[in-house]
Amino acid sequence: MKKRIFTLVLAGVFGMVFLGAGAVMAQSVEPPEEVVINHEGYTADKKGPVKLSHKKHAEEYGAECVDCHHVIKDGKNVWKEGDPVQKCVECHDLNESQGNAKKLQLAFHKNCKDCHKEAFKEGKKNAPFRKCNDCHE
Repeated sequence: MKKRIFTLVLAGVFGMVFLGAGAVMAQSVEPPEEVVINHEGYTADKKGPVKLSHKKHAEEYGAECVDCHHVIKDGKNVWKEGDPVQKCVECHDLNESQGNAKKLQLAFHKNCKDCHKEAFKEGKKNAPFRKCNDCHE
């Protein structure tokens, strides 16, 4: 009798653990609504930080995750939605280029400004890329 109760309790505990683990794994990580690109650490910081609405870029402007997030292997972006998002500075040095990785400021400027230029060409006039203060505070 005691053995049967112990087995039932043990089965119940394991069931709860598996259900809890499944619930945690099923939850998706929500991206932040706003991202602040800060210039702390640059040797020459001429402009202020850039605030961008992550939510607007994803939902209203149609940006795909891989438009900004990337892990480059053999010249290709192998990052896919659901992969961990690294901080840009993990690959892009603050003050100098490292191999194929542009220095951080150039990487941001190339990625953001090129995308905004393309959107502007497509008639989206709310994609600033010419004046620093349109993006920088």
